[in-house]
Amino acid sequence: MTVALRSPSLLGALIPVDNAPVNANLKGDFRKYLEGMREIEEAGVRKQAEADQILKKYEDLVPIRQFLMTNLVKGPQGSSFTLRIPTKTLMLSLGNMADFPFKNPDETQYKGPTLFVRGTRSHYVTDDVLPVIGRFFPKFTVHDIDCGHWVISEQPEAFRQAVVGFFRNLDKDEAPVGSDTLR
Repeated sequence: MTVALRSPSLLGALIPVDNAPVNANLKGDFRKYLEGMREIEEAGVRKQAEADQILKKYEDLVPIRQFLMTNLVKGPQGSSFTLRIPTKTLMLSLGNMADFPFKNPDETQYKGPTLFVRGTRSHYVTDDVLPVIGRFFPKFTVHDIDCGHWVISEQPEAFRQAVVGFFRNLDKDEAPVGSDTLR
């Protein structure tokens, strides 16, 4: 969203996933996940299966653990995993991680087609922020998927279908305008 508002000419369309252009409070799960990632760092894990065993203590759902493990980077042959973004950096940023840098939608807008995909069991894109979304992104559509915040991990096929449908609409004309919720 930030790239779209700062440099709109770089994008032809935008698809934010379970995020809104407002400051948000991160759920407690984020700290728990970072503790799991720190444990992986400290254990010198060499195999994804070992990392997954550690993350099982912090998260029951396999798709979310798999998403968290995308931060793992394999080092040289035989060495342990490192993290793309060190947990220390993430921990220091946790307090501001869900802040949105733009405050006034009257000063900047992205006028390209925009699809907001949100998880219906998540608290990050609620109905009360739809007017703000419309002010920053006047050509927006919302697509709801029955899941929590980790939309792509929890419902990959439903997400894929939403994205394909959005792009098909762009090919025909342009994405629908307004806060109509597609289901």
